[in-house]
Amino acid sequence: MAQRLMEYFNRQPRLGVISTSSKDGRVDCAVYGSPQMIDERTVMVALANGRTFANLLENPNAVFMIMEEGAKIMEWKGVRVYLKMREHVTSGQQLDAYKSQVGSIIGEQAADMIKVLAWFDVTEVRPLIDFGQGWEKSI
Repeated sequence: MAQRLMEYFNRQPRLGVISTSSKDGRVDCAVYGSPQMIDERTVMVALANGRTFANLLENPNAVFMIMEEGAKIMEWKGVRVYLKMREHVTSGQQLDAYKSQVGSIIGEQAADMIKVLAWFDVTEVRPLIDFGQGWEKSI
């Protein structure tokens, strides 16, 4: 099942929404294309130095939601992946190598926006629409 989640999570092109909250409950959600599931329990995200990262520094919990449109609302597919930030870097070889790779694929403007690489543990997976079914039926 974890392999199926990795394949679904990393399929491109796709966008998702990452939701975070500050320690005092100020909520943020932002569209992201960068999250990559690098193994069955770890997600890597490239971040700007904005509200999402500020919230994560105060509260390491987040949710990444991927949605796929269906013909009817009940036919939409997707998954909610609950995350907890384990570590991050704001400089160094890992960040520089990632930015170089992004720059060669997407462009220097996109690479310049990246200020942080963060690694998250997957803590829970739920379907997009939860009818008591497992997440694997929703992707």
